[in-house]
Amino acid sequence: MKTISNCFIGCDKPVENSDLLIFGAPYDGTSSFRPGSRFAPDKIREASYGLETYSPDYNMDIEDLSIGDIGNVEFPFGVKDKVFEKIKNCTANLSKMNKKTLCLGGEHLITFPIIEVLNGAYDNLKLIHMDAHADMRDTYIGEKFSHATVLNNISELIGQENIYHYGIRSGTREEFNKIAKYNNLNIKHSELSEKIGDDPVYLTIDLDILDTSILPGTGTPEPGGFSFKELSELLFSFRGFNIVGADVVELAPDYDFTGASSIVAAKVVRNTLCTMLG
Repeated sequence: MKTISNCFIGCDKPVENSDLLIFGAPYDGTSSFRPGSRFAPDKIREASYGLETYSPDYNMDIEDLSIGDIGNVEFPFGVKDKVFEKIKNCTANLSKMNKKTLCLGGEHLITFPIIEVLNGAYDNLKLIHMDAHADMRDTYIGEKFSHATVLNNISELIGQENIYHYGIRSGTREEFNKIAKYNNLNIKHSELSEKIGDDPVYLTIDLDILDTSILPGTGTPEPGGFSFKELSELLFSFRGFNIVGADVVELAPDYDFTGASSIVAAKVVRNTLCTMLG
């Protein structure tokens, strides 16, 4: 019988023996529609105990992998700069230990301080962005650092040409024009592989890439999204890339009283772990 613990299922290896470490970033300070993603990391962990550790799609069991879960970063309420600092410190410490990381958000803004650190640690960092929203605004409601601007801020760090977008179906005309400049939206796997090569890759998965009928528990639901099978196949296609880190963000679990959204999110995390270490 599975016993629910405070770590993601099967991910209980000691830090020193782990190739990959999970940490939570329970922050939703700029959520503009439906806050609540701060509750996601623990809900994802809890829901993971409804899954098996074995994935038949990957023929992998995450219990056989060297994965640890170090829990959540503790944040002061409402102080964005201190939140950034704590995420950066956590990421930097794990990077210095040569650990891959998977962060459980939290809202999408948590990706920015992670990329700040990894961009300094790796040359030619590439980012694969899975999302319903472009998140490429210059500012949102007068704010430069927001869940709606996070990819624009990241593009200023690593270059817009190094970001590859999948699932985007919502944004301003200006945002879509930015993406169109480099033709990096929903590109085929063969082209993506050619562009990335052996360069380090970071995956950021905003769960609202999924259709609202599959995952209603999110901060900014957007109809017309991927099926779970389509997202799973996309993640599977990234096996073999030099993936150095990932995050799964924007689950707002309390908007889905059935708990199904949290279970879906947990399986996305399991698939991501298998993709990263497969």
